[in-house]
Amino acid sequence: MDAIEQYRPKLPGPVWDRIGADCRRAVARAKPVTPKEARDWLGALAHAAAHADACGRPTKAEHLLTREAVEWYLATGCLHLGEASRSNRRGRLSKLRRALLGPDLITGRPAGYSGSDSSRPYTKPEQAQLFAAARSQPTDELRHGCLTLLSLGFGCALDSPEIIPLRTHDVREAPNGAIGVAVRGSRARVVLCRTSWAPVLAEATAWATKPGQAHYLFRPSSYARGTNTVTNFLARAKRPPGTPPLVMGRVRATWLVDAVEARMHLPTLMAAAGLTTLRSIDRILPYVRNLSPEQAAAALKEL
Repeated sequence: MDAIEQYRPKLPGPVWDRIGADCRRAVARAKPVTPKEARDWLGALAHAAAHADACGRPTKAEHLLTREAVEWYLATGCLHLGEASRSNRRGRLSKLRRALLGPDLITGRPAGYSGSDSSRPYTKPEQAQLFAAARSQPTDELRHGCLTLLSLGFGCALDSPEIIPLRTHDVREAPNGAIGVAVRGSRARVVLCRTSWAPVLAEATAWATKPGQAHYLFRPSSYARGTNTVTNFLARAKRPPGTPPLVMGRVRATWLVDAVEARMHLPTLMAAAGLTTLRSIDRILPYVRNLSPEQAAAALKEL
């Protein structure tokens, strides 16, 4: 198609010389229907390839168009774009993936869901950055407050309204040796903390506990329990350069994505997270890694 050969994205010459031929090959193989679609696909793919090239990652189109690679590119290479622009780029790359590689599921096209930044989970490196930032806070209050938020979010899927009223005695040892948290309020339940975050939660609880007193678990010396208790605290916390901001909605989304990818029984997942509808699951589905065609075929066969 002439549009593929004639269109050249606005990229530095040396970069385009390295990635241009493969980008054009992939778009031509995907067989765009219109010249505009060809330009849209080529532009989105070229910018993703240029970012991967700058980071020393593979630039072949088949590597760049996987769900994981697309989300990595949007999270690391599109920070200068607004949410609408990122969604637009995600849509173009997703359409190109399906045209080039086929449907994500061998049994057909999956239901479409729209992701949002508030539901985007933290990557493992980002979680490590947040934990390091919590450890490096200049005061005990900031340090243990951040550790409390991380352990209750990543470890127990709690959101801010559930964290604010917790008392230290709401954290207790379960019969199986795990650390459980008795959540208060309209979604009252007991959640077992993930093993990897249990020691952090135990440390934060020990710091907040004083003999004979029923202290709040988060910010034990503060008795103002407003809806902005968490956000006011985070506004005072120090964030090292390069560390992502701590957003409790994203922390909870990380737990949900991990649970879905671990194939947790759905009623168990919903009970642990305090869900009564599937709306929260809808929002995180774009970030769940899909099975390979071979794994999907085996799972369907053995169902």
